[in-house]
Amino acid sequence: MHDSPVPPVIAPTLFLSDADVASLCDWSAAVAALAEAYACPASDAMVPPRSMARGDGIWLRSLTAVPPAGGHMGCKLIAASMRARCASYLIALFNQQTMALSALIDGNRVTGLRTAATAALAVDLLAPRRALRVGVIGAGFEARGALDCLKSVREVARVRVFSPTPASRERFAESFKSVLDIQAVSTAPEAVQDCDVVICAARSRDESPVLLGEWLPAGATVVSLGSTLPEQREVDPVTMDRAACIIADMPQEVLHDTGDAIAAISAGIYIADKLVALADLVAGGVTPRRNASDIVLYKSVGSALQDVVIAQALYERAKQQGLGIALPASIVPVSK
Repeated sequence: MHDSPVPPVIAPTLFLSDADVASLCDWSAAVAALAEAYACPASDAMVPPRSMARGDGIWLRSLTAVPPAGGHMGCKLIAASMRARCASYLIALFNQQTMALSALIDGNRVTGLRTAATAALAVDLLAPRRALRVGVIGAGFEARGALDCLKSVREVARVRVFSPTPASRERFAESFKSVLDIQAVSTAPEAVQDCDVVICAARSRDESPVLLGEWLPAGATVVSLGSTLPEQREVDPVTMDRAACIIADMPQEVLHDTGDAIAAISAGIYIADKLVALADLVAGGVTPRRNASDIVLYKSVGSALQDVVIAQALYERAKQQGLGIALPASIVPVSK
């Protein structure tokens, strides 16, 4: 008589709250996790397009990914009400071997973490190997995260920040004064002047571009984080035209679903032939600059791969530090 196979021991599902995520954030570890993930070949099927269910003034978006490096697969769900002006974010991680539900994570902060860490990864690969002169357009959550993460992986020589609201740009500069040479300036061109890196994380109220290509110095690395939908604008067609290479985390979404690319194509600028996947850059398969004066652009819309990879890193750190709540019950994988 054969012994029945012993079912694997399934660890309890761990719940990580927003406060847990805040305490677990580690910029260098996040960038390293993304670099490892993007260095592994991945098929389109592993990171499919996001989907959206819409009701009357409400929507539910789902983003799913199977990271090629193994470990976990997962999804991020975003439930939002335009009427109530509120949203909830949930990330679920499943073990790729056992299919067990390893973690449920409040995803509120994860979008900011993965956006900043992916941008820092791109800048590290694109910008010159020296202490960087950085211009920031925007003084909100995304701009703050992008600069905070960048200074954790690269030396920053000085920063100039512009926001159309004087109090916001002064607050932003003040918050970094103890660790960076930073100055709030009164115009966007001042922020961009003589910069190695331009971080753009802002949109105007009327969705007109906040960064004009004519302001950019030769050799600049531009990061565009704030416009991810067809109706949104952040950089103008001249910026897209001057870029010798456009790196994108999701190339087809950037090309067809962002207002910046749509406007550039409408202006007769052909960008498809200089669009390159971030994964190809990380793998060393492309040369973004032919000479030091070339301008390059990293255009981000975000992807489930980033969400799941960052969530997995948070989960592993939570286990090491004994954080989170082990749920008393969970789903049970079944034989199929």
